[in-house]
Amino acid sequence: MPTTLPTPLKLAVVIPTFNESGNVAVLVDKLHEVLGADHSWEIIFVDDDSPDGTSSLIRQLSENHPRVRCLRRIGRRGLSSACTEGMLSSSASYFAIMDADLQHDETKLPEMLRALEQEGYDMAVGTRYMEGGSVGNWQEDRIQTSQVATWMSQRLLGLRVKDPMSGFFMLRREVFEGAVYKLSGIGFKLLVDLLASSRRDLRIKEIPFHFGQRLEGESKLDTRVIWDYLMLLADKRLGRYIPIQLISFATVGSLGVLVHMLVLFLFMGIFHGAFMVGQVAAVSISMVFNFFVNNALTYRDKKLRGLSLIWGLLKFMLVCSVGGAANVGVASWIYDDMGYWLVSGLAGILVGLIWNYAATSILVWSNNTKTTKGA
Repeated sequence: MPTTLPTPLKLAVVIPTFNESGNVAVLVDKLHEVLGADHSWEIIFVDDDSPDGTSSLIRQLSENHPRVRCLRRIGRRGLSSACTEGMLSSSASYFAIMDADLQHDETKLPEMLRALEQEGYDMAVGTRYMEGGSVGNWQEDRIQTSQVATWMSQRLLGLRVKDPMSGFFMLRREVFEGAVYKLSGIGFKLLVDLLASSRRDLRIKEIPFHFGQRLEGESKLDTRVIWDYLMLLADKRLGRYIPIQLISFATVGSLGVLVHMLVLFLFMGIFHGAFMVGQVAAVSISMVFNFFVNNALTYRDKKLRGLSLIWGLLKFMLVCSVGGAANVGVASWIYDDMGYWLVSGLAGILVGLIWNYAATSILVWSNNTKTTKGA
């Protein structure tokens, strides 16, 4: 095994990890077999402080594999941001992005590199949705979810690739550098983010591959991934006008309105209680709902836990009570002046929303300092 890397560095394979200790050694062996000594390349694992010891195992692997590096991130999570930091840490001319779960076909990497280096393409995308590719043994509900997400990105963002949801692709450094300042860094779909953030039309070659089966570890697909994807689409469409956290906060607030009305309906329609008591219960429950959902989604990078969670809830309810008073006051003032109830109501909602968002951002979810450690 060589003790130094050939220069200049041509390819960096960037692999985000979280609890992938059962897969990284196998993947390193597979990449060495495919890329061998014919190319100047490195593997950059970006680990979000996995509790299963993934980063420690990668450090052990690097003792015998000088091409292997680990970037360990403390206090934050996210595939897209992890891949971005991994690419920023490398001097390579080309970047390949792939998962650590052995579901991406590493044998396609040389073909991807040829497409960029010899055929002049800007990006090579591994696709499951063309002849020669497949989603493997996915269940029907996951296939439908992927198809809907693909349709949304194609329609809302105008993406022309067949599989914008792919997490397996390769790109030129200049493509990354041209988009990096506009990247949202939200969630798991970096390819969508890159394509929507690019300053120019890209020449893209789509290469079919069969999506493999995970052997070790657990899938990261959950409700939060879906939420992140929706927020990514919203940011790409509206982010230049409205902060994405405000969009998320407002969306959660809209769900809170539904909770409010449901509680009020149950209290009045089923239990036949007094309206004032039902209204107080609905307001209180919807506030608690909004707080916990925002803590889990909108502000999960500053997520409150333990005693801070309880104290945060109390501050949130106090702040939102002031926002509610501002809502009523502004709406009443405009209605008395103009007489249009719809305009008045919307103005009150807007004032309350902005107050609640700004005040809770400062008083409930204050900024926390995050760190990154290289290994």
